[in-house]
Amino acid sequence: MDIKFIEKKYKVTPRFKEIVTNKLAKLEKYFDDPVSVTVYASTENKSERLEVNLNAKGVLYRAEVKGNNNYENIDLTLPKLEKQIIRNKQKRVKGRRNANVDVDTFEYLEEKPDLTLKEITRVKKFELDPITTEEAKDAIERLGHTFYIFLNAETGKVNVLYKRNDGRYGLIEVEF
Repeated sequence: MDIKFIEKKYKVTPRFKEIVTNKLAKLEKYFDDPVSVTVYASTENKSERLEVNLNAKGVLYRAEVKGNNNYENIDLTLPKLEKQIIRNKQKRVKGRRNANVDVDTFEYLEEKPDLTLKEITRVKKFELDPITTEEAKDAIERLGHTFYIFLNAETGKVNVLYKRNDGRYGLIEVEF
């Protein structure tokens, strides 16, 4: 397992690296091929944030936790990752005869997670009129939504404007 640590206003100590490496190594049992992991450790507004991105054969698993300290955050992050891994593995082997993911023992989960995905209960259809990014920001505030899909009048591309946790905006440009 290749693990890369990235710091932002946080000092990653050798002890922290050792703990994270040992705990992440327990997830290797779910993978046959090499796995690359990026661990982002930062301090934000008197709390610590830990984000772990695990990439296995092009499949990205991601978990993020904010809390009092990153030593506790790693214990909260790993069950999230394990649940994603199990869900993806179960989905991939579904339909194969006698195929099942080895989920008798978990490393960080107390019990087998519910692997069923929620159903789509509502479908909305709407036409995209070309508007500017400023008009989209106005719409997202006016409607009280966390995201807004629009046809960018300046680029002619479909965009998604979303509110970030820090109160600012993010913009996703969709290309076909």
